[in-house]
Amino acid sequence: MNADDLDNYESKLELDLYREYRDVVDIFAWAVETDRRFYLCNSVDLKVRTEGGEVYYEVTMADAWVWDMYRPSRFVKSAKVLTFKDVSIEELQHSELRVPESR
Repeated sequence: MNADDLDNYESKLELDLYREYRDVVDIFAWAVETDRRFYLCNSVDLKVRTEGGEVYYEVTMADAWVWDMYRPSRFVKSAKVLTFKDVSIEELQHSELRVPESR
């Protein structure tokens, strides 16, 4: 496998991941972004923890989808993330009206 083959393979994985995201985003209520991953989920709980003078965040999610093109299965029942970095949590807004996609 040469460098072009590897680039083409990764480009296809990224495009497939984006298409999957587009297909599933409407079934989730929350978008969560950490320094390492992006998640969609239907339940999220953020706790700020301190230990030894250090502050960190504990994020617990249920019914989640993980943006990671190398995972064989992106749907997870629950996920817990511990991080010292910022966490972004956004409630997703879903439009009641949809424009049908052309075929």
